[in-house]
Amino acid sequence: MTISKLKNYFTKTELILICSSLAAIIGSFLIFDRENYLTLIASVIGIFALILCAKGNPLGQVLIIIFSSMYGIISFFCKYYGEVLTYVGMTAPMAVLSLISWLKNPYKKGEAEVKTAKIKKKDVYQLAVLTPIISVIFFFTLKYFGTENLTISTVSVTTSFAAVFLTYKRSKYFTLAYALNDLVLIALWTLAAIKNISYLSVIICFCAFLAHDIYGFISWRRMEIKQGGSEVSP
Repeated sequence: MTISKLKNYFTKTELILICSSLAAIIGSFLIFDRENYLTLIASVIGIFALILCAKGNPLGQVLIIIFSSMYGIISFFCKYYGEVLTYVGMTAPMAVLSLISWLKNPYKKGEAEVKTAKIKKKDVYQLAVLTPIISVIFFFTLKYFGTENLTISTVSVTTSFAAVFLTYKRSKYFTLAYALNDLVLIALWTLAAIKNISYLSVIICFCAFLAHDIYGFISWRRMEIKQGGSEVSP
């Protein structure tokens, strides 16, 4: 896709959101970090992943897989093993499943836009049952590995699971689940930044992610209206 096509693909609001996010991320990196280029690259990839997911583009899931792997490495060196297990062991594999689901359910044949879906009552029950089970399992697993800030890390697992589950189901509410996860991660990395100021750039990154996820919910509601309503999830 050429630069001119990219400009036409994104709305003015989306371009402003992308540019302002990149400016904040790169600026905070130059001011507070200047060393952890992996964090910078992961943040940039994350921004484009979220804006593409906000438009229902399956390519966004591909970038989520890449971002999850890189974020897992960053978290490992900060001893946030919960983030490592969550993103490498859960978010990345679920992004693969979501990618398959999105590719199988396009809004129109040949278009890079997924068909939105409404979750069934069965899905709600599954989410209600599986979320606490996974949270408890992760809590004791993370405790065993001596994870920093155990409680917040466990909450991050909870919100992440809800987000990836709803993404797979093609529900617009996955954006709100990710927004909650962003708030948790902002708190988590604030604690890390108290010890190492360079992690302030990660906080700025997740603040940008929060803005993108809120926009994502708005975008998916518009998609529902444009598509004439959502089909029922598989």
